[in-house]
Amino acid sequence: MKSTSLNACYARWVMMISLVLGILLVSLPVQAQDYPTKDIHVICTFPAGTGADIYVRYFSEKMSTLAGKPVIVDNKGGAMGNIGTEAAAKSRPDGYTILIVPGSSTMASAVSTFKKLPFDPIKDFMPVTTLAKLGFVIVVDPKTPLKSIADLTAHLKAKGAKASYGTSSNTGTVAAELYKKHAGLPQVAKVSYKENQTAMNDMYAGTLDFLSVDSAWAMEQIKSGRLRALAITSADRSSVLPDVPTMVQAGVKDYGDVTPWWAVFVPAKTPQPIVNKLEGWFNQVVASPDTKKWLNNLGGDPFPGNSKMLGELLAKDIKRWAEYYKLAGIEPI
Repeated sequence: MKSTSLNACYARWVMMISLVLGILLVSLPVQAQDYPTKDIHVICTFPAGTGADIYVRYFSEKMSTLAGKPVIVDNKGGAMGNIGTEAAAKSRPDGYTILIVPGSSTMASAVSTFKKLPFDPIKDFMPVTTLAKLGFVIVVDPKTPLKSIADLTAHLKAKGAKASYGTSSNTGTVAAELYKKHAGLPQVAKVSYKENQTAMNDMYAGTLDFLSVDSAWAMEQIKSGRLRALAITSADRSSVLPDVPTMVQAGVKDYGDVTPWWAVFVPAKTPQPIVNKLEGWFNQVVASPDTKKWLNNLGGDPFPGNSKMLGELLAKDIKRWAEYYKLAGIEPI
């Protein structure tokens, strides 16, 4: 009798464990299947009305259509993107808080920009996918006879210590300093500006020899003939400026790649099925002809990817931007 009773208890225990495991196995895919069941919030790390805000709202609106739920943009600007990024890192990892950022700066180079970050780009986030990329360009006054990077290099060498360039960002500085390194131009001085327009005016006045600026700002100036583009700093040509060669194509060997990029992240420990869903939706948006046209109008190009690729890109760029900052002499703040 005692043996029969033990066997019955054991059988009931096995049945209970099986039932619990079954419920768990069924509930996980159901959660992913049902997601989303409520509004999704996207954090924009810059104020409303800025260029970053325009990017975030575009992708949020397009993703909302695919998700079938409202996507609300929460602007949390300040500290060069750190406030909003920290808020995203501390959010509940349930897929209802998403971060859309210029990842090359807010995530990758931020590790070198700041002495201490309030978040860890690798440990505090799960990568979803890339969205867009934006090149920088080396431009000159079109009234000069400079038609190529080779012309500019010869001009700068002849001018010696009197040569200079202008830029308004760390990325612009890195792009120009890489050019100086690989073209043998250590004597060319950097002049920092708060805005590109002032730098362009000074170049017209003969104070500067060239500018290192983002293609979003330079595109219309180039197309209208107010600037002449000699090379783009990306590894590949841009569809926005298809006739402009890369720095390597222009003759600057071993230049590398200076390409700011946008991406999507979610808090660490967000369930993988939810990450997969978000990745799929955002990739549909990126693949749309409307998105390509929209990005091109803003000086950018679509940059399709996936979670794995973004994770590898982030890790690689954290190291790469550390080397770039060291080369450019940019000290952390």
